[in-house]
Amino acid sequence: MSLYDIPLRTLEGEPASLGDYKGRALLIVNVASKCGLTPQYEGLERLQQRYGDRGLTVLGFPCNQFLGQEPGTAEEIRTFCSTTYGVSFPLFEKVEVNGENRHPLYAELVRLADEDGEAGDVQWNFEKYLVSAEGEPVARFRPRTEPEAPELLAAIEDQLPATA
Repeated sequence: MSLYDIPLRTLEGEPASLGDYKGRALLIVNVASKCGLTPQYEGLERLQQRYGDRGLTVLGFPCNQFLGQEPGTAEEIRTFCSTTYGVSFPLFEKVEVNGENRHPLYAELVRLADEDGEAGDVQWNFEKYLVSAEGEPVARFRPRTEPEAPELLAAIEDQLPATA
């Protein structure tokens, strides 16, 4: 199954899929509003602003599996993200990223190894997966990797179409 075929729901509950972003590089991130890493929303939004016109879309997937750090309703999450961090990138409904109820998208993503060769469960909030414009997972960055870390920026640049 292609990542593009996995059914998703927007934060507002509307049906969606990664197929809606076919042809774009994607940075998929499990996010949370009450985490020590929550300020990474700022860097993620800067990535969206910096690379959005060049073919990148950041996608946020709220997750409450790590110490209950995303307890809010969809409306609370939307309000928090937009008023606190000016988030303009798409957000999806809350998902589980680990365990027997792991969302099918994450069941595919966690197969990808990180830079140390480790695949498997998501470690914490703000783990990042880079997906090519062809829908293939190409890089995995652990939670403490800042959105604008040189290695992440280089990986994003590698997935964007060449500019004239």
